Amino acid sequence: MATSFQKAVWEALKRIPRGKVTTYGAIAAHLNTKAVRAVGSAVGQNPYAPEVPCHRVVNAGGRLGNYSGEGGKSTKKRLLEREGVVVKNDRIMDFGTHFFDYTKER
Repeated sequence: MATSFQKAVWEALKRIPRGKVTTYGAIAAHLNTKAVRAVGSAVGQNPYAPEVPCHRVVNAGGRLGNYSGEGGKSTKKRLLEREGVVVKNDRIMDFGTHFFDYTKER
């Protein structure tokens, strides 16, 4: 059974628009916690992927990071590229352009 924290993380994932990415730290800040690793754990345990888009969460420096879904990192890359996000050498190109900032949400 999912915890309330996991559910809050998964709800935050739903807000990331197609073609955008965010970071574990940005999600933690959005949830008013410093528990970035716990956010990462909740993202990795998302049972609703890819409908709840955990593939849109990357490391702070714009690196892909891991993906616990079938196919691993190559699937994450493919899903992002389908959404128009260019990935080269496991890094998001134009990271700033694609970054979703919860504080600037309309």
